[in-house]
Amino acid sequence: MAGCAGLAMFAAAGAAEARTQIRIVGSSTVYPFTTAVAEQFKRSYPQFSAPIVESTGTGGGIKLFCSGVGEQYPDFVNASRRIKASEVKACQANGVTGIIEIQIGIDGLTIAQARSGKFASLSELDVYKALAATPFGKKNTYKTWNQVNPKLPNIKIEVLGPPPTSGTRDAFNDLYMLKGCETNPSMVALKKSDENKHKTICTKVREDGPYVEAGENDNLIVQKLAANPNTLGIFGYSYLEENADKIKDVPINGVVANYETIASYKYPASRPLYIYGKAQHMKAVRGMREFLAEYTKDTTWGKGGYLTRRGLVASPDAVRQKNRQVASAATPLNPADVK
Repeated sequence: MAGCAGLAMFAAAGAAEARTQIRIVGSSTVYPFTTAVAEQFKRSYPQFSAPIVESTGTGGGIKLFCSGVGEQYPDFVNASRRIKASEVKACQANGVTGIIEIQIGIDGLTIAQARSGKFASLSELDVYKALAATPFGKKNTYKTWNQVNPKLPNIKIEVLGPPPTSGTRDAFNDLYMLKGCETNPSMVALKKSDENKHKTICTKVREDGPYVEAGENDNLIVQKLAANPNTLGIFGYSYLEENADKIKDVPINGVVANYETIASYKYPASRPLYIYGKAQHMKAVRGMREFLAEYTKDTTWGKGGYLTRRGLVASPDAVRQKNRQVASAATPLNPADVK
C-alpha cells in the first residue's frame, strides 16, 4: 500500500513539481558507462535535465532502488551482477513491482598489477588459496605468493579488492573464489550436504591483512597499484584499459584480458553488466524512456559505439536486440526467472 500511495502522490504532483531529473545509483563498474550515456542524453534531448548518477556500489544501490516508489527513490540502478531473488522480493515488499532489466554489455573482472609487476599468470585456485579465510576448511597461514604456489613470485600477498556491498565482490566470489574452491571434489560434495558451510569456506575472505577492502573508488586502486609493483588489485576491464600506461592485467590461466577474450567469454572472469529501471516511475519522471533509448542505440553500446571506447565490451548482436526490445517496451522482468 505504501508503494501505491507513493506512486499516486508522485504522479499527481507532476514531473516538474516532483523531480525534474532522472536519478541513478549503483555499481562503480557501470558508473562510467552510465555517466557517458547521461552526458550524451543531455545533448540529444536538451529539453530534459541531465540525470544525476551516483556511485554507491551494486548492493547499496539496489537497496535504495528497492526501498519504494516515489520521488525520493531512484529511477535506475547500475549493477555489476544480476539482481538476486531476495532483492526482487525486497522490492516487491516495498511496492516496486515493475523492474526493467537491461544487460548493457560484458565486462572482464580483472586482477591487475603495475606495469613493472612480476606476475605472469594466476589461476582461480591460486587466488582462492591466497585470499580465503579457511581454504578447504583450514586456517589460512600463507604470507607470500610462492607459499601458495612455488611457481609464483616470493612476494607478500596484498590484494586490493571490493567491499561486501559491491556487486564486483559478488562477481569475484563467483568467478574466482568458488571456482578455486570447487577444484576440490570434497567442496563440491559439501555444497550438497551443507550449503551454508560450503559458502563460508569457499567465499569468506581472510581478515588478517592480505586482502584489503579498497571501497568503491576504482581509480584510487589504480593509483595504489602504480605506486606499489608488489600489490594486486581487482576491478573491471574498463579501468584496466583506461589506465594501460600505469597498470597491466595478470593473465588468468594464461588468458589475457582484452576485448576479444572477454567478448567470447574465453577470459575466465567475464561477466554481464546491467541497468535496472523502475517501470512505475516511467510516466512521472520525464525522460526515462528516452534515456533507455539512448542507452540501447548501437552507436552507444554496439561494436564501435562510444561506450566501447570507454572499455565496455559489446554483447552479441542477438543479446543487444533482445534487450533493446525490453527497453523499448519497458517490459518488466519475471520474478520467477531470477535465482
